[in-house]
Amino acid sequence: MKKDVAGFSTRAIHHGYDAGQHQGSLNPPVYLTSTFTFETAEAGGAMFAGEQQGHFYSRISNPTLDQLEERIANLEGAEAGLATASGMGAITSVFWTLVKAGDEVIIDKTLYGCTFAFLSHGLTKFDVKVTPVDLTDPENLTDAITDRTRVVYFETPANPNNRLVDIAAISRIAHAKGAKVVVDNTYATPVLTRPLEHGADIVLHSATKYLGGHGDLVAGLIAGSAEDMTQVRLVGLKDMTGSVMSPFTAMLLLRGLKTLELRVERHCRSAMQIAQMLEDHPSVASVHYPGLDSFPQADLARRQMSDFGGMIPFEVVGGKDGGIAMMNRLKLIQRAVSLGDAESLIQHPASMTHSTYTPQERAEHGIAEGLVRLSVGLETADDLIDDLMAALSQHNAIAAE
Repeated sequence: MKKDVAGFSTRAIHHGYDAGQHQGSLNPPVYLTSTFTFETAEAGGAMFAGEQQGHFYSRISNPTLDQLEERIANLEGAEAGLATASGMGAITSVFWTLVKAGDEVIIDKTLYGCTFAFLSHGLTKFDVKVTPVDLTDPENLTDAITDRTRVVYFETPANPNNRLVDIAAISRIAHAKGAKVVVDNTYATPVLTRPLEHGADIVLHSATKYLGGHGDLVAGLIAGSAEDMTQVRLVGLKDMTGSVMSPFTAMLLLRGLKTLELRVERHCRSAMQIAQMLEDHPSVASVHYPGLDSFPQADLARRQMSDFGGMIPFEVVGGKDGGIAMMNRLKLIQRAVSLGDAESLIQHPASMTHSTYTPQERAEHGIAEGLVRLSVGLETADDLIDDLMAALSQHNAIAAE
């Protein structure tokens, strides 16, 4: 099935799988095996040498993972894909492949906390220079990039405050210096943004989030050129991290992808309603949602995204204490980290997902101490609004006393 003929959901359900080749099984088989047999010793040697295609050990490849990797590549418009055991496994596998001692990496100043810790506090131990830059202004990259820069890395929208980066503009500048552009597309998913279409080289996901969609797995996915994915598979994944996804997790992800477009549409529709309510509420100091006209990068959001996502960072009057007090009054929305689940989740980045930043780093990188991050789930939007309104109204009453 050609990707330029079938729609997104059709490809998410059918691409690369023929039930007729698997005894009519509607769903791809799950190959729960660690190793594979060879017809001959010579065939096994040829596979290890890369002279013959085939599976020989599930740390390298597995038929169930093959199906998932082919599907995410198709949905992202890539030549090839690669599955890993976690989102951090995807990130570390890419970087251990692309950089070496003496190289330079430029990262956006706002990243997920564990990503920031790996890049700024971990990778630098191996003589790799890592420079945080405000990539919302491409001219900042022009000023910072050098001939030793190997990777420019960012999220868009960024976790936790939804800052956007112009993928096309950053890619032009990076490529002129010979650097690769790696984009974390976890928030947007390929439903809303496909970074490779805007010039990026590699796209990755914490598939734990929207791609899985049900809070029952931990996984990562990567997509890019066939050459890059082969190198990441054989270097970063096989030898450096060993961050291998299980076939059972791959099966759950294939199932999650089937409803991805439908789920993302619902997340977006509910998030817009909730963001508009929050923006008008007297107990809310600010709302950072790309679909609002008040969002500073609203024009870029409309150019780069087909809709605006299910993540709403906002600040409550009263700062950190006010935000935490409001969170504790919620009844339906669950206090938990992660995002993209059927359940709505809310958390406090400064003390949770982004606590790997020092207070000074959070201040420098635009992560407010009072910010709360809401992942809008699939519940009825009116019920979520009622829950938030009750918590905020009580907050407003207490503040007025």
